[in-house]
Amino acid sequence: MKERWTPAGWRSKPAKHIPADYPDATALAQVEQQLRSYPPLVFAGEARTLKARLAEVAEGKAFLLQGGDCAESFREFHPDNIRDTFRTLMAMSVVLTFAGSKPVVKLGRIAGQFGKPRSDDTETQGGVTLPAYRGDNINGMEFTPEQRTPDPERLLRAYSQSAATLNLIRAFAQGGYADLNNVHRWMVGFVADSPQGKRYQEIADRISEAIAFMEACGITPESVPQVRHVDVYTSHEALLLGYEEAMTRIDSTSGDWYDTSAHFVWIGDRTRQPDGAHVEFARGVKNPIGLKCGPSLDPDELLRLIDILNPANETGRLTLITRFGADKVEQGLPRLVRAVQREGRSVVWSCDPMHGNTLKTASGFKTRPFDRILAEVRSFMNVLPVEGAYPGGVHVEMTGQQVTECIGGAAALTEEDLSSRYHTHCDPRLNGAQAIDLAFLIAEHLRGVRINDARAKAG
Repeated sequence: MKERWTPAGWRSKPAKHIPADYPDATALAQVEQQLRSYPPLVFAGEARTLKARLAEVAEGKAFLLQGGDCAESFREFHPDNIRDTFRTLMAMSVVLTFAGSKPVVKLGRIAGQFGKPRSDDTETQGGVTLPAYRGDNINGMEFTPEQRTPDPERLLRAYSQSAATLNLIRAFAQGGYADLNNVHRWMVGFVADSPQGKRYQEIADRISEAIAFMEACGITPESVPQVRHVDVYTSHEALLLGYEEAMTRIDSTSGDWYDTSAHFVWIGDRTRQPDGAHVEFARGVKNPIGLKCGPSLDPDELLRLIDILNPANETGRLTLITRFGADKVEQGLPRLVRAVQREGRSVVWSCDPMHGNTLKTASGFKTRPFDRILAEVRSFMNVLPVEGAYPGGVHVEMTGQQVTECIGGAAALTEEDLSSRYHTHCDPRLNGAQAIDLAFLIAEHLRGVRINDARAKAG
C-alpha cells in the first residue's frame, strides 16, 4: 500500500536542487507560513478544465503549445513584456490551429517560472566562490555575497509578481485583446516583415480567407464569444518545494489537494528520481503534471514513474516532455514510446527542443541554434506516429521581446549578434520572430501530414 500523502511528505525524501544554505531557517519557515494564508493563484476547477483539454490532446484531438520564459526575473517584470509574450503565444496558436485543423491548448511558462536547477552549487569568479544563482525567487544574479545569499523574502515578491502577471494575462485573454482578428493582424505583420515571408504567405492567405468566410457567415467576435476570448493556462517547474507546499490547498468541492501556484507543474529531468522529493510531492496533487524525459531515462524507470504519478492511468493527467537533443531523438525516443504504448499508458507526448540543443560559443555565450531546435521537433513528429503514438505538442522557451539569444531563424542571427540584446537570466530563448517562425515551420509539417492522411483515406 502506498503511504498516505500529505503536502509536507516530500520533506522526508532526498531532495535535489533545493538550496540548503538559507542562513535563517526560522525566517524561511515564517515566510512559508505566511504564504499558506495567501489567496490561491489559480483554482482547482481551472486545473480540472485544463486536464480535460489535455485529455483531448492525449486522444489526438488537440495540440499543446507550451511556451514562455526560461526563468522569469524581477528586473524584466513589465506589462509590455507580458503583453508581447502573450501576443506571440497567440499568434503561434492561430498558425498551428489552422495547419492542424485542431484546437490548440495554450499553456504559458509564466506567472511562477522563477527557480532553475543548477549543475553546481557554487560559482567561482576571480578566485571568489559564492552560491550559484538559482532564480530570482531564491537569490540575486549579481555576483556579491549579499545577492547570492538565499533570501526567503524573495518568495513573497515572486508570489506578488505571479499574481500580477496572472491578472494581466486573464485580462488579455478574456477582455478582447486576444480577438482572432487582432491575433491574425499580428501574424500577418510578422509575415510581411519576415525574410521568409513569401514562404509563409500561402498559409497566411488561407487563414485570411477562412476568417473572411467566417465573418460572411455571421461568425464574428460580437456573435460568437469564442472568437473574442481564449483560455490560457499557467505552468512552471515544481522545483522549490517549500513554496509549492505552501500553495497547496484542499479543494472544497472535491476534497482533493491542488497546487494553486499554477494550473500545471512539471518535474525536471534532474529531479525525477522515483524515490525523490519532487516525485513524492507531484504524485499527491491533482493538477495535470508534466515529466521531463531526457537521454538518461530508461524505459523501465519511465514506466515506474508513470505508475507513481498516474496510477489510475487518467487521461490528461500526465504529459511526457521529451528533451533529447536533435542528434539523440531517433536513438532514444522510440524505446520510451514503445514501452509506454506496450503497457497501454495514457499520456500526452510533447517535445522540448530547447534544453538538449544548448551550446557555448567561443565568446562565452550560451546559445541554441534554430536549425537544431527545428530538427528535434521534426524528428519527434516523425518518430511518434511510427510507434503508434500521437505527437501532441511542443514546449519552447521564448519571449515576445526581440532578444538575440538563439542563433539562426528567418533573420539569420549569428554569433556576432548575440551580444547586442542578450538579456536572459539563465538559458537562451527564442525571440518573438523566431518563435512565430518555428510555428510556421511546424505548421508546414502538420499541414503536410493532414493532406497526406486525407489522400490516403480517399484512395
